[in-house]
Amino acid sequence: MKDMEERICALTGHRELPADFDRNALYDALDDLIREGCTYFCCGMARGFDLTALECFVDLKQRYHVRIEACIPYAGYEHGMPAGDRKKYRTLLSWCEIKTVLYPAFFNGCFLARDRYMVDRADLLLAYCKKPTGGAAYTVRYAKQQGKEIRFIG
Repeated sequence: MKDMEERICALTGHRELPADFDRNALYDALDDLIREGCTYFCCGMARGFDLTALECFVDLKQRYHVRIEACIPYAGYEHGMPAGDRKKYRTLLSWCEIKTVLYPAFFNGCFLARDRYMVDRADLLLAYCKKPTGGAAYTVRYAKQQGKEIRFIG
């Protein structure tokens, strides 16, 4: 349950990041959110943006008290990842205080259901969204429909 003072931020971004993706800008955006009072972050655990954000939190958690909720779309989700990403996923998952597995198995639409779950819990959304289609774009549109604050990086 959410504390009265707690601000929750959901994260969304593309699975494929360009070579020039600015990790420092992501780090700085997360640092700014923490300084502004965000103490709880919902992460969808996807390759690309989500795992990169978690890598930033490995350092940020050394300086701040924040909690991370791994919002895992279905049980066994990581088994579909390439081996290197799967190893990174498991390591970064260990840094998450809360591990929420939303569904027992994959079904069409489980990723979008995960995205709605995160937005519904959040006060704001931090997004890296450069395309008008895909999961990140869907999540941004859904957050707008719900009247959530949205901050973009990149």
